[in-house]
Amino acid sequence: MDHGNMHDMPPPSTPSMMNNGSMNGGGHHKMMMMHMTFFWGKNTEVLFSGWPGTSSGMYALCLIFVFFLAVITEWLAHSSLLRGTAGDSANLTSGLVQTAVYTLRTGLAYLVMLAVMSFNAGVFLAALAGHAIGYMLFGSRAFRNPSGDRKTNDPPASERSKNGSVSSRQNYSKIRI
Repeated sequence: MDHGNMHDMPPPSTPSMMNNGSMNGGGHHKMMMMHMTFFWGKNTEVLFSGWPGTSSGMYALCLIFVFFLAVITEWLAHSSLLRGTAGDSANLTSGLVQTAVYTLRTGLAYLVMLAVMSFNAGVFLAALAGHAIGYMLFGSRAFRNPSGDRKTNDPPASERSKNGSVSSRQNYSKIRI
């Protein structure tokens, strides 16, 4: 197939061509062109038809909404509800809670993805910042509580002495690292 003459082809159909009945079965629907490249500006549609509209305040609310969706997604991804504990893995209730949290997290992640697919650069940066802040707060070691429910780097029980302290061999390896 020769693609050398593709630049001579006419441009894709425009909304005015679609509204004359040739493309949509004769209906008179208002069509909005969707951006397929990133753009800056407050006049966009994100997640719902007509939202946030042309208002600067609604656009700011949209950015805040997308930011917090991303933060909540990261919180759920690193939540102890999603991981559970070793003793609870066979518990039906625990499994149902884990499944519900996983489903909620996945749904929120898809909403963030769909918001980014508006190709608005502000929405993209809000989602990126939300994921970064969410990971920093809930997934990064920088803000972890050392006595929290996360797995720690404690040595296995076989390397502990009878009184519960770490053996000298283990202390030496920690110092060396």
